Amino acid sequence: MFTGIIEELGKIKRISKRGSITSFEIVADKVAEGVRIGDSISCNGACLTLVKQEKNLLIFEVMLATLNATNLKYLRPGELVNLERSLRVGDRISGHFVLGHVDCVGVIRNKKILSKDVTFTVSIPPEYIKYCLPKGSIALDGISLTIQGKGSDYFTLSIIPHTLKETTLGLKNVSDKVNIEFDILAKRPA
Repeated sequence: MFTGIIEELGKIKRISKRGSITSFEIVADKVAEGVRIGDSISCNGACLTLVKQEKNLLIFEVMLATLNATNLKYLRPGELVNLERSLRVGDRISGHFVLGHVDCVGVIRNKKILSKDVTFTVSIPPEYIKYCLPKGSIALDGISLTIQGKGSDYFTLSIIPHTLKETTLGLKNVSDKVNIEFDILAKRPA
């Protein structure tokens, strides 16, 4: 379980495939501290298991099902990814509970710069719009954010400069694909 407060931008060093498994090698400094083989780490909002570590190089193996359900399949060496270590008992929860189970992949439909903040409009499959509650939480590439509004197949977000600087959102453009995880409270049965 995570909070959606990104600890670090990691850089993809190498991606390799062996059968149906894809290995991601990600360079990280802060997130590499104090982790062990088998730990869960959020990478762009997808909960991945650390299978090997060489100092600040984190290595993850990803199944085909995870690639097909996320935007990880579009990543290339040199790209940055949002990283967060799993929540520990007693940690402060500054964002919201994020499980690391991506519900769908959204597409940035519009990016509007207003003074110092940026508004994103993100398209999603219409069957998921019921989970988008205005002023409710949502995780976009693992980042805990607040929904500003919604339509029949999209939602809007306003992003402050700090979040743009500290996450991959500052690098995102129209047509980019993002991992979406809806707030677990919004998904509970009525």
